[in-house]
Amino acid sequence: MAEQVSRAIRHFPAAVLTGPRRAGKTFLLRRLFPEASYFLLEDPDMVARLRADPQGFLDEVKTPAILDEVQNVPEIFAHIRARVDRQPRRAGQWLITGSQDAPLMQRVTESMAGRAAVLQLLPLSVRETSKVTLLRGDYPEAVARPGGTRLWFSSYLQTYLERDVRAVTAVKDLATFRRFLALVASRHGQILNKTDLAAPLGVSVPTIAQWLGVLETTAQILLVPPFYENLGKRLIKSPKLYVADSGLACHLLGVDSLAELVKSPFHGALFEGFVASEIVKAQANAGRRRELYYFRDEQGLEVDFLVPGPGGTVSLVECKASRTVTPAMTLPMQRLAEALQNKRPPGTTIARHLVHQSPRTPAATRAVAPGVRAWAWQDFVGQL
Repeated sequence: MAEQVSRAIRHFPAAVLTGPRRAGKTFLLRRLFPEASYFLLEDPDMVARLRADPQGFLDEVKTPAILDEVQNVPEIFAHIRARVDRQPRRAGQWLITGSQDAPLMQRVTESMAGRAAVLQLLPLSVRETSKVTLLRGDYPEAVARPGGTRLWFSSYLQTYLERDVRAVTAVKDLATFRRFLALVASRHGQILNKTDLAAPLGVSVPTIAQWLGVLETTAQILLVPPFYENLGKRLIKSPKLYVADSGLACHLLGVDSLAELVKSPFHGALFEGFVASEIVKAQANAGRRRELYYFRDEQGLEVDFLVPGPGGTVSLVECKASRTVTPAMTLPMQRLAEALQNKRPPGTTIARHLVHQSPRTPAATRAVAPGVRAWAWQDFVGQL
């Protein structure tokens, strides 16, 4: 992502970096631009001063400047736009961060269209540090202090509920919303069923839809849509639901140790979501749009993930939280690959990947079935 940000500020007057709270947005910008002025717009005195006299505040700002957590004062975009328009060819002057994508993006669309590069920073990936694990997840502070992970996630949830949730929507009953988070974690890796989520909480389906929107807006969940193509099959049409960070998912599920994780009935789903998150982060960090799908038809044929590529190519990915792989694990991919190949020009590549836990003794070959490569998850993520 550092490369994407550096490229953006060479071509745009402003860059807006969004993403979940505590993902490392501030750290990244301050490391890349150590000489830039810095203003934290969560400070009540600074927010009051800015709202009282935005022009006077900005007149005193020495650019380039980092405006951190700008979602607290979104009206500032109109004033920044006016300054950008006065010097439209002066690139890299305003470096802006925000934790809530949807409200922030509305302001950017209205005020900064064509003037700002918009980038999303997700938490750390395995390609950035080997300390990212299924149990700890990928938030920088949780990764840096593995002994305090449980306390960190408890504090993170409290901050998230009190700040982000209330800022995005008027959720009055935070206790019920907290129960909703735990319920979402228990449906990790499943097809989204809003009625199934509403019934145990005693709330309406529209309320569940609104709350899911809050979680997606603040990048706490990952909704993977189904893959649509005319294959002559009746397909499932609802997305699959994942908690975006595996460490947070483990915390919500009460999984606090590696021994508990291996024995957990959620182990397979957690591993699957972990791989999905790494694919999405690789796409975001490379400046590509998010393209990740799953496949399931009503006859029971299911493949965990499909990743489209250029020229009609597709990568099929099956995830197994096992150290041992067998040819039988590849059968759904083989069937789907055959159906896809029949709809594409001859010679179109349909890659097939079986991603699994690392064996203690490395395999002599990655071949597990004709046309299928078996990857330890670290190796698979490394080549994304």
